[in-house]
Amino acid sequence: MTSAIETKLAALGVTLPNAPAPAANYVPFVVDGKTVYVSGQISAGPDGLILGKLGEDMSVEQGAAAAKACAISLLAQLKAACGGDIDRLERVVKLTGFVNSTADFIDQPKVINGASDFMVEALGDQGRHARSAVSAASLPLGVAVEIEAIFTIK
Repeated sequence: MTSAIETKLAALGVTLPNAPAPAANYVPFVVDGKTVYVSGQISAGPDGLILGKLGEDMSVEQGAAAAKACAISLLAQLKAACGGDIDRLERVVKLTGFVNSTADFIDQPKVINGASDFMVEALGDQGRHARSAVSAASLPLGVAVEIEAIFTIK
């Protein structure tokens, strides 16, 4: 059976990668009843890690693209949490985004919009969510963005 969500993603030119393995002593997700908590996903794409600091060597547009990459990884983790059936998604509840940025950079919300806009484009109303977008002096491995998520599933 074809996944409706993956069909929509394919129409957007996105194929979910395999869920990234954790880089330290934690699990990539926890399923508690109908709630799935996905650990922070760092900005990475097909060419490797997306590194940089907003306000220093990255534009808001580049940061938003890094945030979209995090969102794709979040959906890959969700698919793994659902035993491969991502259509069990009921709703994106909350995203918490961390932006590697300089002390005077104030556009963290515009950066995290890269993930938020993608979730709504790919999932429609199921993708509308609560959100936080905060600055970080640095992030693991020098990545530009890290985002964690809470989902509900059927």
